[in-house]
Parts: sequence; structure tokens; C-alpha cells
Amino acid sequence: MKKIPLLLLLAFAVKLSAQDDRVITTAVPFLTIAADARSAGMGDMGVATSTDAFAQQWNPSKFAFAERKMGISLSYTPYLESLITDISLMSASYYNKLDDRSAFAVGLRYFTLGEIELRQFANDPGTVAKPNELALDGSYSLKLSPTFSMAVGGRFIRSNLKLTQNGSEDSQAATAFAVDISGYYRSREIAYDNFDGRWRAGFNISNLGGKMTYDEGGQENFLPTNLSLGGGFDFILDQDNVLGITAEFNKLLVPTPQDFNGDGSIDSEDNDEYQEVGFLSGVFKSFSDAPDGLSEELKEVTWAIGAEYTYQDAFMLRAGYFNESEEKGSRKFVSMGAGFKFKAAQIDLSYLFSSSQVTNPLENTLRFSLTFSLGEEYYND
Repeated sequence: MKKIPLLLLLAFAVKLSAQDDRVITTAVPFLTIAADARSAGMGDMGVATSTDAFAQQWNPSKFAFAERKMGISLSYTPYLESLITDISLMSASYYNKLDDRSAFAVGLRYFTLGEIELRQFANDPGTVAKPNELALDGSYSLKLSPTFSMAVGGRFIRSNLKLTQNGSEDSQAATAFAVDISGYYRSREIAYDNFDGRWRAGFNISNLGGKMTYDEGGQENFLPTNLSLGGGFDFILDQDNVLGITAEFNKLLVPTPQDFNGDGSIDSEDNDEYQEVGFLSGVFKSFSDAPDGLSEELKEVTWAIGAEYTYQDAFMLRAGYFNESEEKGSRKFVSMGAGFKFKAAQIDLSYLFSSSQVTNPLENTLRFSLTFSLGEEYYND
């Protein structure tokens, strides 16, 4: 168990450089954390990578191109492991192909902040709270052509972070519903002079839904509605060796905090006006509301590049780099990973090295994922 001030300071500081007033913050930021080791090993990307059982978070359209009838995935990510031992993100998902063109999937992500001991005075016996957040979602994907698919998904989000104080029992979890809309393109295999190749591209508008509030009449918090765009290419060198290169761009579709009253700082009055922006109008405002114009809008875009080498569809090596503007969060890191497949089972590992002056909560953390691919095979040319 931990002292509450330390935990709250660390657990909610996903945007750790919040000294910049125009850093965009949202509710339930755990939804933006890479839950699986494969994506984490390639710089936290997944919207345009090849199909796997973890596509529910990144781009469920990829399930329509899955090569096995069913897939089950499990993953575990320690959080702030160098400081605290019982904060973690866990996820599980399941997909099932209905036929060659369509599939459905369900997934669960659970973020636990461990145990917090609450005391009003130092000598009080204290009570134990276990704040947590979860997301339960489902999706349906369909091939609209041999090379393109789309998917729609729904998500129930529950955030139980409010801590009982002074003996009060009015603690209440915040809930919300959100939808995802995604698409995925995978070309047919193309013969080049010295190798074969395949193009990939994808997009996903995720967590599109209403605001969350923890108190009746209290502050409303935007969901981390996000636009992901990516593309990549697979170098199929021969039947045993494949090298995939992928790039991805992300932008939160959330308004930028503003100095509405022009007094030179963003204060409570500005926050009141910010709260009046609806979630849907906020999506459209997010493309053009940065006070410094286009240059600041571009700083709100994160980008990542990653590579995955596969040998005999049994051994994988991965590397990636993620970049965020120093004025908008300053997350910058290099990641590495590996995967090992034996028959129907695959285990993936990843490790992150921060390249920013701002400490990353996942720095020096080993992450694990396990996948089972079951049932009949589907051939995608």
C-alpha cells in the first residue's frame, strides 16, 4: 500500500510535462497506452501493421484479414514499476471469423492502481481503497473488397477513481460509452525484381463519445478521442524472411486549452468556458483551434516508425521510435521487442528506453503478451 499523495501524483501524470498550459489532458488516459508487447516493441503502433489478435485496440478492421478462425490474446504491462509494484494494465481479447469476409471480436482492458491506504490523521487505522479503470468493447469487421475492410466498434468505459474521504460513502464511478470507426487496406502480393512485397494502410477514429464526470454537476472530462493514420510495406524476401516497415501518426481530437479571457494565463474562468465545448464540436475544433495556428496543430501530432523482421513465421525481432513535441507532452522513446511462435501459441516481449528529459512511466519495463491462434486457416492472397 502507498501514501495517497505520491500515488495520485504519479498515476494520473500521463502528460508529465503539464507545466505547459496547452498540453491536452483527458479522462481515462489508460486507453492510449499500448496494451500488447508487439505494438509496444514497434513504438506503440498498430493501426496499419499486419493482422494479429491485438487489433481490437488499434484497428479492428484487420480481423477481416485474419488467417485463422479464432484468436485469443492476453497481455500484462507493469506501470511505474521502478517506484510502485502493484500498478498495471492488463488486457484480453477474442476474435472469431464468421466467414472469409467478416469477423467479430470482444476485448477487455483493466487498469489497476493497486491499494491506497486512506487516513485523516496519522494515528487513524485507515481504510483501503482500490481505484481502477476498465474498458469492455466489441467490434464487427467486414471486407468490402478483396483488399479493403472496415469495422465499427462500441466501448463501455468505467473509471472508479473517486476516493472516499472523511467517512463519506458517496464515492461514485464515472462511466461513458464510445465508438470506433476504422478501415484497413492490404494489397495483394506484388512481384518486384528481387523480392515480393505488400502494401498496408489503415485509419481508426477511436473513443468517440460523450464526456465523463465524477460528481453530479462537476467538471466534465473529454474522452481521449483519437485519429490514427498509418501505412507500411512488407518486404517478402523469400518464403522464410519478411521485413515489415510501418509509420503512424496520431492526433487527439480534443480541443486545445485556451486563454479565452485574454489575461495571459489559463485559469478557472477559462476552464469554465472550455467545459462548455461539446464532445462532437470539440472533435471539429481540434483541427484548427490551437492559438499559434498550424505550427501548434502540427505539434499536437505524434508520430512513430517501426520495423518487424520475421523468420519462418516463428521468430520475430522488432524496433521502433515514438516522438511527441516537447510542448505537448514530450514523450520520446525507443522500443525493442521479440516474438516466439510454437504451433498455435506465441509469446511477445518488449522493452522501452526513454530519450526525453521527462521520465516515461514505462521506462525500463519488460512487457509480456501471449496469443493463441486456433481453428481452420483462411488464405488471403
